[in-house]
Amino acid sequence: MSEGSESAALAELAKRRGFFFGSSEAYGGVGGFYTYGPQGAALKSNVEEAWRDRFAVQEGNLEIEAPTIMPEPVFEASGHLDGFDDMLVECAECGESHRADHLIEDNSDLEDAETLSPEEAAEKISELGLVCPSCGAELAGQEVTDFNLMFETNIGPGSTTPGYLRPETAQGIFVEFPRIKAYARNSLPFGVTQIGSAYRNEISPRKNIVRTREFTQAELEQFVDPERDEPDLSSVEDVEVLLYPITEQEKDDGDYVTTTIGEAVEEGVIANGWIGYYLGIAQEWYEHVGVDMDRFRFRQHLPGERAHYAADCWDAESEIDGDWIEIAGFAYRGDYDLSKHGEHADDDFTIFQQYDEPKTVERAVVDPDMATLGPEFGAKAADVADALEALAASDPEAFESDEVTVEVDGEVITVETDIANFSVETQTEAGEHVTPHVVEPSFGIDRTVYTLLAHAYETDEVDGEARSFLSLSPAVAPTNVGVFPLVSNVDELVDLSDDIAAELRAAGFAVVYDDSGSIGRRYRRQDEVGTPFCVTIDRDGIEGDGPTTVTIRERDTGRQVRIPADSLVETLVGLRAGTTAFDEVVDAYEAVEA
Repeated sequence: MSEGSESAALAELAKRRGFFFGSSEAYGGVGGFYTYGPQGAALKSNVEEAWRDRFAVQEGNLEIEAPTIMPEPVFEASGHLDGFDDMLVECAECGESHRADHLIEDNSDLEDAETLSPEEAAEKISELGLVCPSCGAELAGQEVTDFNLMFETNIGPGSTTPGYLRPETAQGIFVEFPRIKAYARNSLPFGVTQIGSAYRNEISPRKNIVRTREFTQAELEQFVDPERDEPDLSSVEDVEVLLYPITEQEKDDGDYVTTTIGEAVEEGVIANGWIGYYLGIAQEWYEHVGVDMDRFRFRQHLPGERAHYAADCWDAESEIDGDWIEIAGFAYRGDYDLSKHGEHADDDFTIFQQYDEPKTVERAVVDPDMATLGPEFGAKAADVADALEALAASDPEAFESDEVTVEVDGEVITVETDIANFSVETQTEAGEHVTPHVVEPSFGIDRTVYTLLAHAYETDEVDGEARSFLSLSPAVAPTNVGVFPLVSNVDELVDLSDDIAAELRAAGFAVVYDDSGSIGRRYRRQDEVGTPFCVTIDRDGIEGDGPTTVTIRERDTGRQVRIPADSLVETLVGLRAGTTAFDEVVDAYEAVEA
């Protein structure tokens, strides 16, 4: 499906007004990489800061910043080397590569083509008679293969230390868990956040900054004890959400479920309380930053598209040009990540949870006779001993016969039970080592930025003239206030405008100062980049015996109100924070006819 009018208009505005544009265009450019211009960089930074405030600061979570390049063993342990693939089909005529599942979805009613195997995808391409989007050649009969999305590099000179650009920020948190847990006082539950770049060598980047090869993630890894820790849902239980669960997706006439977080968790529509908690927080946060909630939903992953380690997963999705795009994922990852790193790394990825009172328990233990195992099994003796210890813990009854078998590196080894020195001991334990489970809300910052721009883009008519503007939330708008002297040849007006701009900047506002062109043109320029308020300094405000006044103009309606200059900062602080509505300002002061 080609990009619709909304995306095309947005791309034109983004390039012209400095939100984002293709990078390295002076050298022909390269797909999947974008540069954020002055407006876009500011908007993106504000979105990141709003996320940090809500998911790190207000939740009392830790924040780290890990390297974007990590050594190969990290991704061997995490499974990315073997399973981080997309389906690729190459055109035999022009040699262009395309993502097979996207071709199928764009040309059929199938919404989850990524769940197909490569063989099934090839059959579907033939069945649909798909052709190469680049040259029009038939793709029927072309092999569909798995393509690993990670960027490979070498660390240091030569190729002795291979590394990869991280495909997600999460692994930086998991790898550093043994140290981070100490900062959390070895006490569950706790959360760790990270905002940073991730890299995926996408087969076919598309939709501007929606699918790129370098992007920014904001991720939270919530570590919990699955037996003890439950979230407090009281703050989100009444939050209304629009859900698209598996049960509805699988129906021919399936529909959305409008409910509250509390009801959805209680009824099992959302199976995990932690997932429900973060869906509730996300719903309120997306509304705060300006997502159109009439074009927003939470969709549950179908079994075939859910990661193998995830017990449940929901996506936050926004609608743009009739398509739904994923802008965040909420997954219950279990203990998969920490267990994998615990197996491969030389450190402890558990937390010691102390019991309320010591417990007396019976433990099956072995004390292998290494004097016998050593000569018999050589270098494998220590591994055999470890395997015997693991077997005693998992299956004590295996030691009831004269011989016991264990598997070491795929080899089945038989050991006499007497050599294992098996016994059952009574022990008093103060606690146990727990491998925490992980709940992961993962937000795509670039996709959120794109959603905000698309949902904020509006057109209307002012004084008989067409106007396009961005109705961005004051919480994230790249510029907060425009300051305009009505004319630039009156020193008193210019000096007051300079003072007001400086005062607003000192109060933490992003201010643009503009004295060029007609006041109407200046308003239009700021409307188009989403500046929510403009302050104009005119002769009426400095003449007479009363206090100095200025006008504030609100972007979306174009309404203006005259207020004392001394009240300007306080008023704008309330407007930006949302604690004051513009209607209240109009009621309190003098409305101005433009």
